[in-house]
Amino acid sequence: MSHQDRHDPKQRPDSGAPPGTGRPTRNTATRGPARRGPYVVAGVLLSLAILLPLMPQTYSFNAPTLGGIPFFYWYQLLWVPISAALSGVAYWLVTTEDRRRRAAARAGATGLDGDAANGDERP
Repeated sequence: MSHQDRHDPKQRPDSGAPPGTGRPTRNTATRGPARRGPYVVAGVLLSLAILLPLMPQTYSFNAPTLGGIPFFYWYQLLWVPISAALSGVAYWLVTTEDRRRRAAARAGATGLDGDAANGDERP
């Protein structure tokens, strides 16, 4: 328990602190409103990394060979770094959006119910 957590007898309990007082309540938003774009792009990237290797009819042939290895094998091995790169970009998009939402909540851009204070009605 830190010194900030101790109860001050001179201070009344503030169960319903109004917004802007700096005292978080149960209804205080921890993140601002979400934008759909980064999450949709991340989902598409991850879907590509999963679905394209699962369609063998697109790569089930021998030619062209690469160093004597048939296309069927080296195409699958090529998807290992491609999937890692797509997953990394998806992670970066989602974490960047989460940081933006947290910064918006810290700046007071959202009300108690999560609606944007500046009139932005995006879901």
